[in-house]
Amino acid sequence: MYKKVIYIFIVAALSVSLLAAFVTKQFGVDLGVMNWMSQWVSSPVALLLGIVFALTFGATFETFTKTMSKKMLQYSVIGLGFGMNVNQALASGKEGMLFTIVSVFGTLAIGWLIGRKLLKVDRETSYLISSGTAICGGSAIAAVGPAIKAKAESMSVALGVVFVLNAIALFIFPYIGDIIGMTMKEFGMWAAIAIHDTSSVVGAGAAYDAMHPEMMASEGVSALEVATTIKLTRALWIVALVLVTPFIMPTDNSAEKAGKPWYQTIPRFILWFVIAILANSYLLSNASLIGENAANIGSEISGAVSQLAKHLITLSLFFIGAGLTRQTLKAVGARPLILGILLWITISCVSLAYILCV
Repeated sequence: MYKKVIYIFIVAALSVSLLAAFVTKQFGVDLGVMNWMSQWVSSPVALLLGIVFALTFGATFETFTKTMSKKMLQYSVIGLGFGMNVNQALASGKEGMLFTIVSVFGTLAIGWLIGRKLLKVDRETSYLISSGTAICGGSAIAAVGPAIKAKAESMSVALGVVFVLNAIALFIFPYIGDIIGMTMKEFGMWAAIAIHDTSSVVGAGAAYDAMHPEMMASEGVSALEVATTIKLTRALWIVALVLVTPFIMPTDNSAEKAGKPWYQTIPRFILWFVIAILANSYLLSNASLIGENAANIGSEISGAVSQLAKHLITLSLFFIGAGLTRQTLKAVGARPLILGILLWITISCVSLAYILCV
């Protein structure tokens, strides 16, 4: 019972602090001596609290935690779309396309070489980890798994590996970017390619923005915007991967179409994210269409929604961390974890070298 009370207290404390931060930043409210309430929560702090809680007390409100870590993140990403301009989004997505093509197929090839030939990891687990590293972590694994008729054990191990590495990436990537002096654009591109899940990509981008507000102002672009756009563009490759997977990893009934129709493999929140960007660019902020006064109001509304989404992302990181229990770590095992780490290091180093040298 006590662990549930602690869980509720932490969620309430984080929520109050993030709400205070939203109010002070969006509406310029001065909380006076209570200003500290809006300043102590950050992306790493929220994730760390979740991890410490999970390792100390184990799974708590398990269904609620899983639902919140998934749904809150997805709705937050949609909200971020209201803070983006379509022209900037297309420019970022176009520039990241070359990285996406090379890294997706390169990661799958390297994963096969290391996983099957070097570490002797079973073919299902090896392919799932490679797919998750190549595209977008858990979403790719969840989509590819049914296409190869993967066993539940293989799915759990692959998801566990990706989950552990995501948590580590969220902590260390912003500091690495800071040490080597990456720009907002460079860091956003690197995070989108080298970090698995959208959650950690968004969290790392937000953390880098918070570390360098002056750089964000001078460059006119944030690491969060670049990282989110490229990552979600990259996530569309789930469709292509699911379509070719039965040919790469044939099963006993490879002639049978596995899973859902291809268009249903696209995560819906990605489509709503695109709609939000279009609505902000061509409707809410379009003075020639709705008038200058209405456009000003629309821009304020879009800004508020986007700002609220950023704070909800931070809260979702606690739920993500709260799912990293001892059982999850134990289920990962040594060789699949080594495969995940080697793949992760390889794609991180290669993509970083390319971004900094080109």
